[in-house]
Amino acid sequence: MDTQSTPVGLPVVTPHLRMTEEEFVAWCDEDTKAEWVDGEVIMPSPANLRHVDLVGFLNLILRWFVTSRSLGVVYGPELQVRFASLRRRRVPDLLFVSTERMGMLKTTEVDGAPDLLIEIVSPDSLARDWREKYLEYEAAGVREYWVVDPMSQRFEGYTLGADGRYALIEEKDGVVYSTVLAGFFLKPAWLWQEPLPNPLDLLRELGVL
Repeated sequence: MDTQSTPVGLPVVTPHLRMTEEEFVAWCDEDTKAEWVDGEVIMPSPANLRHVDLVGFLNLILRWFVTSRSLGVVYGPELQVRFASLRRRRVPDLLFVSTERMGMLKTTEVDGAPDLLIEIVSPDSLARDWREKYLEYEAAGVREYWVVDPMSQRFEGYTLGADGRYALIEEKDGVVYSTVLAGFFLKPAWLWQEPLPNPLDLLRELGVL
């Protein structure tokens, strides 16, 4: 394992650090945001303000919607998602797990494929979010995947078909309807407004308030 040690014996991450999954779990505490990809540790760059705003905005709307209908749970970028067969531990920006599948929720991670994963694209995550995670989440059986790219003002949602492949969710009249959250829709134009819309107005539009 390519590490150095602090005076108290804790490892310090270095570029291109490699660990076993067991070493990674022991090293990565609650204050460290890192992903594990087939032995390699990925440390994302600090998020910018727009990224943080979008995560908070979507988190609030989704949590209120899901809670009001007792559909399951929504979490932000605090939990790792473990895909054992792919040798991956990812940290998505947002995730949804339905009530029927709550057994995959562990104390510090989600063990298996959530129903919905959302990634907000950053300059250093273009390839990861649009290509690498798309293929991983598809292979893992994540039922729906959203990619929000504020830099190009591009939103795409994908739904998993019976063939195990993702298909683009068609945008109709400026609206994208979720396939796993019955009744939930998103207008991509909301995401590019400055400032972002008042969440209370959108919750009323969604029939939550």
